[in-house]
Formats: sequence, structure tokens, C-alpha cells
Amino acid sequence: MSDEIPSSLDALEPRNGSPSPRLDEREFKKRFLNQFRDKAYASLASEIDKVASAAWDAYLHSRKSPVTRKAGPNFFDPHYKLSADWLKARRAVQEAQSRHEDASGPPRVLLINASSRSEHTCPGELSKSYRMVQLAKQIFQERSDFKIEVLDLSRIASEYGRQIHPCKSCFSTAAPLCHWPCYPNYSLGQIHDWMNDIYPLWVEAHGIMIVTPVNWYATSSPLKLMMDRLVCADGGNPDPTSTHGKHAREAKAIEMKGWNYPRHLKGRLFSVVVHGDTEGAENVRRSVSDWLRSMDLISAGTLAEIDRYIGYWEAYATSHVAFEKDLDMQNEVRNAARTLREAVVAKRRGDMIETGSDLEHPRQK
Repeated sequence: MSDEIPSSLDALEPRNGSPSPRLDEREFKKRFLNQFRDKAYASLASEIDKVASAAWDAYLHSRKSPVTRKAGPNFFDPHYKLSADWLKARRAVQEAQSRHEDASGPPRVLLINASSRSEHTCPGELSKSYRMVQLAKQIFQERSDFKIEVLDLSRIASEYGRQIHPCKSCFSTAAPLCHWPCYPNYSLGQIHDWMNDIYPLWVEAHGIMIVTPVNWYATSSPLKLMMDRLVCADGGNPDPTSTHGKHAREAKAIEMKGWNYPRHLKGRLFSVVVHGDTEGAENVRRSVSDWLRSMDLISAGTLAEIDRYIGYWEAYATSHVAFEKDLDMQNEVRNAARTLREAVVAKRRGDMIETGSDLEHPRQK
């Protein structure tokens, strides 16, 4: 990327032209009230109408962050008002980074079940991914010093109010417009954003193990949502006051002056286990591994990256039986966990050689 600032101011002008998504009051309230169709709300109709009117006012005036306070010291513009939720999320990320850097603290590993399936909703049965995560967890539990966190992404489909909102692709407008951590928009009803809890789990971890099925030649829906929302962890702007919120033109100008592209998850180790039933496992494993490497995470080793088929072209109804019979697959999952465990221990001890880690990247995103 050139360090020269374009001579034409028009070069930094955001391009517009897509149709407006704004709703009129009637359509907004229709959608808002849909969540109160259960008969349990019938006696509260007048109160709910009042709430709908308040929600319309918040939407009409685009109050993205209803509770704010001045940023304070250590920000580019200490007087700019930031979302209280964002400041809380930032503090959680900073505390997680301190735990990650604490040499006297325990080695930390994050195990991620990326399947949407569980017995707590329509499928009526847990996933093979979850069972593999439990196999991996047992391996880490063999050492009493490890701190283990399990992130079960199936809760997006089974737990009330558990959501990961889509990435809005701020980074593609300009890197500094993508704030680290990311935060939701209250006026659009984008609340209960699980990412505020997920960011610290990634930050504090020394090792991350992702287990995912193949869904239509790609990752599962929850995993892809989390992947996209982690874009801010790789080059995202830790100071929203520098762009005064989401001012695209200011962000473009900052990027063209030279963006330092902070790698917020650099150096963490990873393992990826992908399983399918017919096709796509190799491509999904490669895409997830490449994504992690692009953020400067480090593969724990060859045995830590697996793509396999369970019950190849067999009936779905007996897929768990196929998994239970596939002892080799189970042991490969265990070995992936062992490889990650050993790599985490070696890296914290200073015995892991990272060749090329000091080289400067000639290209950035």
C-alpha cells in the first residue's frame, strides 16, 4: 500500500447509492410486535404498545449507543463520548490480555464446538463435534495446571438471547473504521451480542482448538459468524475516538497516512478438526487453518490439523454409531489435543522455534 495521500479529496469520499433500508413507523412496529405474539402477552397489550412507541423513537433517531460517557485519558479524543458497553468490552479484553501475558499464570486453552446441533432444540441430538471437544477436554484435563474454556457455539441455536450479529464489513471501507472490539447497534435491535464475551476468551488463550462439521462445503453458520466478527482482532482500531465513531472519511484519511495494522491475536497456537460425511472436509480445514494463519496464529503442528469423514456416504441416522466405531478418528482428535497441549507448554517455556517470526510482512490487507 502506498504511503502517499491521494491529491484528490474525492478519492477518500465514501461511495453511496444502495437502496435505503429504513422502515416507516407502521412496518417497524409490525416487526417489533411480532416478538409478543404469545398469548401470555395479551393482558399487556397497552403497555407493549407504549414500549413499541419508545422503540420507534430510538430507531427513528438512530440512537446506536444509548448510554455513553467521555472516553477519558489514553484516547485520541478524550472528550469524545463512547458507548459504555464498548468501554466495558474493551476493559474485558485488556484484562484478558494481561492474563495471557502473565508468565506465572496457568496455560490457557479454548476449545470451540462449532456445530449448531444439540438435543436442546429441533435436532433432538447432540453433535459429533461436541463429543470430539469432550475428548479433547479430557486430554487437557490430564494436566492439572491447564485452564480450559469450552465455547459451545450451538447455543446460538438453542439458548434464548444468545446471538452473534453479522459483520458489517467496516474494514473494507478503511481499516481504522473497524473498531477493536466490535460493538452492536441498539437502534437496530442488535443486542445480546455474544462477541463481547467471546473476544476475551480468544485473547486470554494460549491455544485454540476448533472442531467443526462441514455444512454445504463450508463451515457451520455459527463458526462463520464468529470468524467474520473476529476481523477486528486482526488490524482493528483500538481507539474509536480517532474516527469519532463511524466516520468513514476520517477512517480513510487515517489509513492513507499509514496504518500500523495491530495483530491482536498474534502468536497464539491453534488446532483445527474438521469432519464431514460426503465432501468438503479438506477444503474447510484448509480455509479455517489459512484464516488463523492470516491472523498470525501458529499451527501447533501437522497432527493438530485434521480433516476426516465419518460414516462416509452412510445414513445420517446412524452417524453417531459410525463415530463410536471409528476409534482411529477418536484417537486422532486426542492426538490433535496432545499436540496443541505440548506446543502451548513448549512456547510458554521458550522452547518453540518460530522461524520467520521476525520478518517484516511486505503486504498488509
